[in-house]
Amino acid sequence: MPPIPNATRPGGITIGLINNMPDAALEATERQFVDLIRAGSGDAPVQLFLFAIPEVPRSDFARREMADRYHDIAALWDAPLDGLIVTGAEPRTKNLKDEPYWGTLARLVDWAREHTASTVWSCLAAHAAVLHADGIERRAFAEKLCGVFDCESAGAHPMTAALGRLRMPHSRYNDLPEAALRDCGYRILTRSAAAGVDMFARQDKSFHLFFQGHPEYEAMTLLREYRRDVGRYLKRERDDYPALPRDYFDAGATMTALQFRDRALADRREHLLASFPVGALGVRLTNPWRSGAVRLYERWVQFLRGRKAERRPHPVALRRAWRDWPLTLAGSTADGTAS
Repeated sequence: MPPIPNATRPGGITIGLINNMPDAALEATERQFVDLIRAGSGDAPVQLFLFAIPEVPRSDFARREMADRYHDIAALWDAPLDGLIVTGAEPRTKNLKDEPYWGTLARLVDWAREHTASTVWSCLAAHAAVLHADGIERRAFAEKLCGVFDCESAGAHPMTAALGRLRMPHSRYNDLPEAALRDCGYRILTRSAAAGVDMFARQDKSFHLFFQGHPEYEAMTLLREYRRDVGRYLKRERDDYPALPRDYFDAGATMTALQFRDRALADRREHLLASFPVGALGVRLTNPWRSGAVRLYERWVQFLRGRKAERRPHPVALRRAWRDWPLTLAGSTADGTAS
């Protein structure tokens, strides 16, 4: 495992990825974020380091597999990172503070505010960050929110300037109330009429970018999650058959999925999962959110590079706010409005 350097190459940045996803999704999540960072950074040199929180439940096999690639979270506290990404995790408890990793995650929120130029908080990690920082409680949905949703810009901002409408996958059991976020100083960047707040931000000493959706997802990710949930129904680990992801399958795939659902409802046995029609459901899946996701991460990497370039002595203190965006973004003015 490579050591974490004290400095990067000229013009380069260092990013940490804390992967909290369960074992079955661990490698896919790592691949998704690595691919998105690579696409967003272009030719700019980026060093990426992987970190693991030991209190996240893992099998012994997963821990052995992670040992050669992941640093323990203890190595993070003295790491000179420019940016940080913290993934979500599958919730195990109703109250986030009862999760076994809550103490470490709360410490991480405080650390990131003081030691990074910017941190991306994904899904459950976003919920944990605002709960710890401002006491904002998430709200449980009656059923899982899952699918691909149209998201609109909620106002002028450099992260969303000239992006237009975004298609974004969501997969979560909980939601954050927009009014509570606004009252605590968070800025809503994108929202969906059906899924609520999508992306939001807060600027203090560090810039925090929060996603309730999943721009990193691949075309097949929601299908894999849907199959997992069907399996839990067949194994009687859940009482209800999962709903289809919204606006994800085409008409033919939807019919195939509903036909399998009818079989499962009539003959609820675990062996049926072997005949789940993954191939038929996935053959025509596309990734309509990919271009928007890459552009978001391009802007995030630009922000990190700009902040790093400014880390030199100045005769007067610099105001740190989004109006002081360090790089001019194509298609936007200094205050983030479309040109």
